[in-house]
Amino acid sequence: MLVRDKMERKLIDGLAPQKLDIVDESQRHHGHAGAHPEGESHFRVEIVSKAFEGKSPVARQRQVYSLLEEELRDRVHALSLVTLTPDEAAKRN
Repeated sequence: MLVRDKMERKLIDGLAPQKLDIVDESQRHHGHAGAHPEGESHFRVEIVSKAFEGKSPVARQRQVYSLLEEELRDRVHALSLVTLTPDEAAKRN
C-alpha cells in the first residue's frame, strides 16, 4: 500500500475530516535530505475537521503527528500541514 493511502486511511479514521487533501510533493525535493528516489517522502496535507475545534494550532499538529507516527518515523521526511475547523475553512472561502 502506498504511504499516501496509509496516511489517508489513518487521518479519515482518526479525524473524520470534512475535507482532506494529501499532495505528494516529493518530486520538488529531489536531491534534498530525506528525499527517496521513489518518492513519498514529502507531503502537503490540508485537513478540515471538527476534531480541531477548541484546540491550538500546535495541539492540532500534534494530533496529526500522533496519527501518522509510523509514517513519520519510517518514510515521511517532511509534512506541511494546514489544520482548520469547519468555521475557519468557511471564512477562507
